[in-house]
Amino acid sequence: MADIIRLLPDHVANQIAAGEVVQRPASVVKELLENAIDAQATSIKLIVKNGGKTLIQVVDNGTGMSETDARLSFERHATSKIQRAEDLFNLHTKGFRGEALASIAAIAHVEMISKTEVQEVGTHLKIEGSRVVSQEVAVAPKGTSLLVKNLFFNIPARRNFLKSDQVEFRHITDEFHRVALAHPNIAFQFYNNGGELFNLPESDFKKRIVHIFGRKTNEKLVPVEEDTQVVKISGFILKPEYAKKSRGEQFFFANERFIKSPYLHHALLGAFEGLLRQGSHPGYFLKLAVDPATIDINIHPTKTEVKFDDEHTLYAMLRSAVKHSLGQFNVAPVLDFEQDQNLDTPYGHQNRSPSVPRVSVDTAFNPFAETRSVTLPRSAPKKRAQGWEQLYEGLAQREPQTGGSTLTFESEAVSQGFFDREHGDLQPHATTFQLRKKYVVTTIKSGMVIINQSRAHQRILYEGFLKDITIKEATSQQLLFPLQMSFTPSEIQIVKEIKDSLGAVGFIFERIGEDGVEVKGVPVMVSESEVQMVMEQLISDFQLEIPGDSFSQSDMLAKTLAKTLSVKTGEVLDEASQNALVNDLFGCKEATLSPFNKPTYITLTENDIDRKFI
Repeated sequence: MADIIRLLPDHVANQIAAGEVVQRPASVVKELLENAIDAQATSIKLIVKNGGKTLIQVVDNGTGMSETDARLSFERHATSKIQRAEDLFNLHTKGFRGEALASIAAIAHVEMISKTEVQEVGTHLKIEGSRVVSQEVAVAPKGTSLLVKNLFFNIPARRNFLKSDQVEFRHITDEFHRVALAHPNIAFQFYNNGGELFNLPESDFKKRIVHIFGRKTNEKLVPVEEDTQVVKISGFILKPEYAKKSRGEQFFFANERFIKSPYLHHALLGAFEGLLRQGSHPGYFLKLAVDPATIDINIHPTKTEVKFDDEHTLYAMLRSAVKHSLGQFNVAPVLDFEQDQNLDTPYGHQNRSPSVPRVSVDTAFNPFAETRSVTLPRSAPKKRAQGWEQLYEGLAQREPQTGGSTLTFESEAVSQGFFDREHGDLQPHATTFQLRKKYVVTTIKSGMVIINQSRAHQRILYEGFLKDITIKEATSQQLLFPLQMSFTPSEIQIVKEIKDSLGAVGFIFERIGEDGVEVKGVPVMVSESEVQMVMEQLISDFQLEIPGDSFSQSDMLAKTLAKTLSVKTGEVLDEASQNALVNDLFGCKEATLSPFNKPTYITLTENDIDRKFI
C-alpha cells in the first residue's frame, strides 16, 4: 500500500493556523496592538476602514526590527519571547507563540515598515498570502508600521461569514477598549474611516476609564484595593444604581491582560447580592496582579481564558474586597453593632433632670389569705359622659349583621389599559380568564384556546411597530422637559446608526453629543420612565449582533421594542385587556408565532379533552 501521509505546505498550514488565531478583523487588531506593546511603544495609532475588512493599520514608536528580524517575524513559531518550554509558565509579554503574523500574512495583503533606533534606514516588506512579494530599504521613523489589507482575500468562504461593517467595527472597538484600559501608561489614537474616535493621552487607570466611557463615569466609580501575598486587587466598580441591562462595562485584567472568567464574575455578583435590580448587571474595572508561575494563559488560542492555580482563594479575596469597598464608601447599607440605641437619650429629655420614681407598698397585703383584698389608690371621680345616646343613633336603619364578622380583603392590583382602543372598549365575544398570570384562556366552537400573554403581545406590538417604521407615520408624544441620558462613545455610535429608524417609531432627539443624548419625544406606548430601559436594550441587542438574526435594521428595532414593552409573565390583566389581547392577536397577519418564532397559543378541542377521561 502506498504511503498516504504527507506534510502540508507552509501556506496551507498557515491558513489552518489562521482559523484559530484570526477569527475576524478584531482578532488582527488585538494581535497587532499587543505586538506594539511588547515592542515597548509609548504611543500607538490604530487606523481602520470598513470594519477592518479593507484596512487595518497599527503604527507604533517601539524598538522596531532589523532587516533579518522583519523577515523572520512572518515565519511560523518564530518569536523572541520564549526559548524553552519552561518559559511558557513565566510569561511577561503579550505574544509568545509566534503564530500571529504568519497567520495574518496567510490570509491578507500585509505591508510592514520597521526601523530600529541605531539603523539609518528601515525595511519595507510586502507579503500576499504567505508569499513575499518584495523587501527593500525605506526611510522611516523609529518603530513599526504594519498594514493589513483585504482580509480573507484568498478564503471567500471565511469572508462571507463576516458580519456587517458596523458589527465588525464594534468588535474592533471592544478589543481597543480592552488593550487601552490595560495599559493607561501608553498613549492611543483610534481612527475609523478617516475620522478620529479616540485620542487617549498617557494617564492613570481612573482617567483612562473616564476618557473612554465619558466624563459622567467619574461619579459612578468606587475604588477597590486589596494587597495580599496571593494577589493584588486594584481598580473600580460601578455603584449599584448604575447597573445596566447589558454586560458591556465588565473588565477583568490579570497581569495587564484582559481575561474572561465566569468564576470570578460569580464572586463579584455575590458581593453585590441584594443591591441590584432583577436582570441588571454590575459594571467593574478590576486588575489582578499574580505571580506569572501561578497562571496559565495558554489554554485557548485567543488567550482570554486563563487558569489560576488557587481559584478558590482568589474567589474569596475578590468577593471580600468588593464587599469591603461597598461598605467603606457607604454604597451598601451597614449596621453599627457597637452602638446601643437603648442608651440614646430622646431629644425632648436631653435638658431635663432625672426624677425619683415613687413606689407605694400595701403593707396589709397577705398572699396566703383565702379572700384577697387589694387596696387600689384612690382616683379622681370621672365626669359623666354627655351625649352618649348619640352613639347609637341610626343603628335601626342599618342592615342586620349576620353571625359571622365582616372581613375586607385587599384586592390584587391589576394592569389596566394595556390594549386600550380609541374606539372604546371591545365587547368580549367569548369567555376569557387568566391562568397563573401567564396564559389567557378563551373558548371557541371546537374547544378552547390557551394563549401565552407575553408572546401574543410581542406579536401585536411587533407588527404595529413594523408598520410605523414602514409608513413613517408613528405618533410621538412630546416631553415637557427633554430627557437626558449618558452613554459611552461606542454606544453613541450605535444611536447614530439607528436614529432614523427610531424616529420612524416616534423617538425625537434634541441632541446627540459625544457623551449623551437628549430625547424630547417618545412613542405613545412608551412612558418617560421606560425610555432609559428601552434605549439600553436597543444598544445591548446591537452589541450582541442580534441584527444578524433579523432581516433588516427595522426588523431588529421592531423586535427589540416589542420584547421590551410587552406584558410579562406575572402581570395581572383585567377582563377588558384579556379580550383585547385575544382580538388583536387574531387580527395579526401571523398570529401563530411570536417575532422570535415561538408559538403564541395552542388549541384544545373537545375531543382532546374527552380522550383525557378515557
